[in-house]
Amino acid sequence: MRYIIATLLAGTALSIAPAYAQTPADEAADGADIIVIGRGETRQVQELQSEDLAILAAGTSPLKAIAKLPSVNFQSADAFGTYEWSQRISIRGFNQQQLGFTLDGIPLGDASYGNTNGLHISRAIITENIGSVRVTQGAGAVGTNATNNLGGTIQFFSRDPGEALGIDGAVTAGSDRTFRGFARIDSGSMDGVRASLSYAGYTTNKWKGAGVQRSDAINSKILIPVGPATITGMFNYSNRVEQDYQDLNLEMINRLGYNADNISDNYALAVLLADIGANRNETGAAKLNPAAGTVYPAPYQFIDDAYFDASGLRRDYLGSLGISSPIGEEFTVALKGYYHSNSGQGTWFTPYVPSPTGVPISVRTTEYDIRRTGVFGSFTHELDWNKLTVTGWYENNDFQQARRFYALGDRTNPGRSARQFQRNPFFTQWEYDFNTQTYQYSVEDLITFGDLTIALGSKGFLVKNKATPIVAGVLASGTIQSKDWFQPHGGLTYKIGDNAEVFAGFTQATRAFTSSSTGGPFATTQAGFNAIRTTLKPEESDTYELGGRIKSGHFNALIGFYYINFRNRLLGLATGAGIIGNPAVLQNVGDVRSYGFELAGEAKLIDGFSAFASYSYNDSTYRNNVVNSVGALIAATAGKRVVDSPEHLAKLELVYDKGMGPFGRIGVNYMSERYFNYENDRKVSGRAIVDAALGYRLNSKIEIQANATNLFDLKYVATIGSNGFGNRGDNQTLLAGAPQQFFVTVKAGF
Repeated sequence: MRYIIATLLAGTALSIAPAYAQTPADEAADGADIIVIGRGETRQVQELQSEDLAILAAGTSPLKAIAKLPSVNFQSADAFGTYEWSQRISIRGFNQQQLGFTLDGIPLGDASYGNTNGLHISRAIITENIGSVRVTQGAGAVGTNATNNLGGTIQFFSRDPGEALGIDGAVTAGSDRTFRGFARIDSGSMDGVRASLSYAGYTTNKWKGAGVQRSDAINSKILIPVGPATITGMFNYSNRVEQDYQDLNLEMINRLGYNADNISDNYALAVLLADIGANRNETGAAKLNPAAGTVYPAPYQFIDDAYFDASGLRRDYLGSLGISSPIGEEFTVALKGYYHSNSGQGTWFTPYVPSPTGVPISVRTTEYDIRRTGVFGSFTHELDWNKLTVTGWYENNDFQQARRFYALGDRTNPGRSARQFQRNPFFTQWEYDFNTQTYQYSVEDLITFGDLTIALGSKGFLVKNKATPIVAGVLASGTIQSKDWFQPHGGLTYKIGDNAEVFAGFTQATRAFTSSSTGGPFATTQAGFNAIRTTLKPEESDTYELGGRIKSGHFNALIGFYYINFRNRLLGLATGAGIIGNPAVLQNVGDVRSYGFELAGEAKLIDGFSAFASYSYNDSTYRNNVVNSVGALIAATAGKRVVDSPEHLAKLELVYDKGMGPFGRIGVNYMSERYFNYENDRKVSGRAIVDAALGYRLNSKIEIQANATNLFDLKYVATIGSNGFGNRGDNQTLLAGAPQQFFVTVKAGF
């Protein structure tokens, strides 16, 4: 059991009011419910309130909080779920690049590590400032500002500034020298104007190896009433520095153990391993020190067993300004503009390219710069029996990406740190400017006939992608676009008495191409791009859903069934090892079929006790083999399970909370085995992780809370696919899950 630091003072008091207009789902909400089950919706929807975030270790990603919902598979190699290289989320077999993410309607992109069109939610907003999280397991609401939501949407809504003047804070300390502080001030109402300002700072040592992970964030928000209208402004800043954990494969885990990691505390050993790798012709680099020999020191056997260091650096600014207003009794209009700036580097101290200083290692970076400007709005006409909503969204995204190499100092001193942005490269392998313009509309009509509500709508978009070389290298440039102006949505709900309802829905969705040198149509040679530019089809999905919900007294439950046909699956056919940077050729490789069912229920028991459970079954399989352009077999995938798509997910949570005094929660998250190559000849075992919390509230403003993650110290593989998925064999694409860890948070408000 690792050490616990406890006895620090501060705190938080979380508002539970969601910062958006009421919907039928919200009208069913009860502040004591663990989840809101989407009553009145024509698709599978659940919603978590801020209490579900507050009971987790302070600073935990909201994505980890929603992992208890049906069909949601979330993994990360750290206890908080915020380590971005390892973050993976999938729903019903769709990966995070096929899910839509928004914050107060602002598009966050596809949540990939090298995000080209957005940012992770952990950088977009401080966890304590989230009011609610809304998860749609199907393709999502018609008006969601996303062009990639084939398999679901995750919508985050920020807390509004409080009505009264208040100062809240929290201090957290615990395992691996973790320290986190949070502070927020609310101005209260000043002639109706309300504002809030908050800061969160976090630092922790890696749970294995050497290195740190830290972040700083500032959030601000203001509400200004102007007659019947409300102006809303937001500005958020984030600076994140993360030293990476070593990617593993099954052979490495068996030989080196789950604690195998980079060796950033042993530069001399890293230089020796690189020299040996060159002498053995494993790296293809020049032999700079033949005297090092060709035999690795135990326990190492390969050059990729351990690197010196690697990291992810991200700095973001996100701002928005919007206005919403009723017009008469039947009309409402809303308009919001936003701006996002990102600077980032992913660093890797590579033994495959030596420094010109005579060191057999250099620093390879993938560098990111995003400048996004966008605007979206809606127009709603509502009568007692009919509600018509029209939305529009436009975004201009200028994205620059580069691959560079930086020299290390000498053989005894690297002269560079993975925790700092690198400067003065000795070589730029490639550099591109990308421009992506997105045009999207949606129309939805809700028609009510007594107990029956029918939803009919459509969404459409045009996305134009352009790549312009600065340093061309071997990668592609040019233009390509994806267009689908008619993506129909339809569904119905039918009330059965006062407490139950059934729902059914159909959604068609298309995923637009992305602009990047490391993914999408441009991540190939010019010849490869020219060959696919006019024939490549965007991915599409058809989702059919049927289910029921009940909310009666102390019981709250749902059941849902779904069938999904996923067409035109895109796969980059690799031309070599991905970590070295060899380009792939993107190709449509067939269909995927998914079907399954979902159950979730909450029971409020006696004397402050409650229980929540969910179970989901998913069968997602590839329908075709992968063949190349001349028909030769690349991978025998027909009938094989989709990678990182567990068949069974089960979650159980027991809670005790009477408001004041002691409170607690214990949760179990079970996941069955997952395959990490397309031919399904390698997999990681299932696992059940237990987390727990125990606390005491002195009053409504002061409390202390202790959290344990991975309570029983299970050794397991968390993330799969950190370096993509191979066709067959054992790939170095796994990350071990964090061990048992403990944290204590003291919260206070004034």
